[in-house]
Amino acid sequence: MPGCYRLGWRHGLLEEVSKARDFGVNSIVLFPKVPDALKSPTGDEAYNENGLVPRAIRLLKHNYPDLVIYTDVALDPYSSDGHDGIVREDGVIMNDETVHQLCKQAVAQARAGADVVSPSDMMDGRVGAIRAALDVEGFEDVSIMSYTAKYASGFYGPFREALDSNPRFGDKKTYQMNPANYREALIETQADEAEGADILLVKPGLPYLDVVRLLRDNSSLPIAAYQVSGEYSMIKAAGVLKMIDEEKVMMESLMCLRRAGADIILTYFALQAARCLCGEKR
Repeated sequence: MPGCYRLGWRHGLLEEVSKARDFGVNSIVLFPKVPDALKSPTGDEAYNENGLVPRAIRLLKHNYPDLVIYTDVALDPYSSDGHDGIVREDGVIMNDETVHQLCKQAVAQARAGADVVSPSDMMDGRVGAIRAALDVEGFEDVSIMSYTAKYASGFYGPFREALDSNPRFGDKKTYQMNPANYREALIETQADEAEGADILLVKPGLPYLDVVRLLRDNSSLPIAAYQVSGEYSMIKAAGVLKMIDEEKVMMESLMCLRRAGADIILTYFALQAARCLCGEKR
């Protein structure tokens, strides 16, 4: 949801959601672009109940009560350091202190009306802690979509530029997964299932079809795949340059994620693909 602090963001958001619903898309994911003035080393704005995301959730639920709203649970949009976790003076990401903040963030989102909270931070033990925090506050029916296998990928660039959420120093390799590591995904799957996750997500999508299949073959939970901004941008750019048939490649890319075992696909193509499918049906 980039640009929501611009004048008229409410109208623009409602208009986009209305278009999506007209073509059968009734699930959305919210990502905020937070002004630098609201960022801090501990990302306290993440659980401000009058912050951008809670206000957006309440607005959408007021206008579309049956809309399924997924949210992002992580500190990087709110952190002055640009990392998913709180950074110690020596550059180490502090796991437990970060999880404490994430629990407050998830509860604030649930209180605003979120249906599914999605921890994307990759801190250890955060799924179980968030589940416990939600249950204590009476949000037993709010689901958790865990970013189970989130790789330290080069495909995130366009998204990070749009939200200005690049790390101010270093990188995210100490807490995101090594792209060469296939087996760790199984360990994370077992941990997230044990801690109470409802959906397991693989990110990115197309470069990790083998990991999507790995999770599908080793879990009975729904599997999600995130077709990230770099994947989307490459298809879009090649389409503009007439190097490919954009619509055909778009649909093929989504089909292969589904074929690999994804029950849910997060994609910036959602509205365009839905329009294509509706056109085919007619």
